[in-house]
Amino acid sequence: MGGEWISSSRALPNINPSDTNDVIGEFAEADAALALSAIQAARQAFREWSRSSPQQRFDVLDAAGAALLARKDELGQLLAREEGKIPAEAIGEVTRAGQIFKFFAAEALRVGGEIVPSVRPGMSVEVTREPVGVIGLITPWNFPIAIPAWKIAPALAYGNTVVLKPAEMVPACAWEIAKILEQAGLPAGVFNLVMGKGSVVGEALVSSADVDAISFTGSVSTGRAIGARCFASGKKFQLEMGGKNPMVILDDADLDNAIAVTLNGSFFSTGQRCTASSRLIVTAGIYDKFTEGLLAQMQALRVGHALDATTQMGPVVDERQLAQNQKYLQIARDEGAQVVGGELLKLRSPGFYMAPALALDTENAMRINREEVFGPVASVVRAKDYGEALALANDTDFGLSAGICTTSLKYATHFKRNVEAGMVMINAPTAGVDYHVPFGGRKGSSFGPREQGTYAREFYTSVKTTYINPL
Repeated sequence: MGGEWISSSRALPNINPSDTNDVIGEFAEADAALALSAIQAARQAFREWSRSSPQQRFDVLDAAGAALLARKDELGQLLAREEGKIPAEAIGEVTRAGQIFKFFAAEALRVGGEIVPSVRPGMSVEVTREPVGVIGLITPWNFPIAIPAWKIAPALAYGNTVVLKPAEMVPACAWEIAKILEQAGLPAGVFNLVMGKGSVVGEALVSSADVDAISFTGSVSTGRAIGARCFASGKKFQLEMGGKNPMVILDDADLDNAIAVTLNGSFFSTGQRCTASSRLIVTAGIYDKFTEGLLAQMQALRVGHALDATTQMGPVVDERQLAQNQKYLQIARDEGAQVVGGELLKLRSPGFYMAPALALDTENAMRINREEVFGPVASVVRAKDYGEALALANDTDFGLSAGICTTSLKYATHFKRNVEAGMVMINAPTAGVDYHVPFGGRKGSSFGPREQGTYAREFYTSVKTTYINPL
């Protein structure tokens, strides 16, 4: 923080979920005093950075993006070891982070404005954008490089300074981002990394009068609490809080594609994606063939150590998440669902392993279909036709991503217009998005301006309107 690497009296071990005997390292745990010091460093750096040239911001962000892309294999291995993604997914995430930094490097050169005539003779009006100030970023563990990247890069591109609090389970990836930004020539104090508990570091960010805005990705309960606190104190805030995403499979769907799309959306990345296909809504005519085919491919997935070349699905991130997954499977059984899979697995290395699971013959009112599990768990709901399937898809408190598998242009078009979600996928997995377009949802999934792409400027800038009388 403030251009210096500062130690703490406390450190936490970073454990590999694929092998709990493998300690990746020990990382400092900040107290409230260190968090406040980081905030002050960001505040002091803001004036100069907010007035830096677009070229300076471009150079730093472009260099950071280039470093991420050059080191994608190395950093992908670290991410796989720390979070549990298989290397192909982890390297893809690092690549995406590099692309995000390069995209926002170019955006730094494109911050424009407008000059418009006034309705009053002789006057003119300028509409410009300015940085918001010090931005507190609170990021989750499931995308430990990509999500920090899509918050850090626009914040810096538009002239803000940053304090990042990453999830405690993935400090190594955040550490590498900090080193890359330092090596890219970012001035001291512009970016500050503070690792520690949400109750300590997150609390400091939310409560400090020197933090102008909070961007948060995480659980619904924490997000709502942060939003209420920010509203009360006048902070700008942006919340991404998860989903219970429907994938609708119609009778006319291409069966092979529907199974492949669903397998990807539900179980890749161990299902630990807020955009995962967790509710599979299948019409009656294809229900039996679809579930039979999906079960066969799900049960054939090879679960194992993330770095094993034969592994298709890695471990759950930690013991608490594993217990939560098991709890929801038991809830589904108690509510009358037939659960296939989900067994705890003992492999050569001690880790947090479970088989992917599918809950069959569920009703949309069951808890398994109302609450986010955040693991390799999907449930199937039967619908009599497209109309009922759409109604079931919209019967949720969330609205992040939604998908449909159909060969009908009529149904695809209607679904795109009428499903209540921020992102819609047609014959494609609900998870997996591009880096240059907006990301976000509706209802309980998101609050505030969209993340990513040019839409990010709505959160990270403030609009100023200036009236000019030349006299």
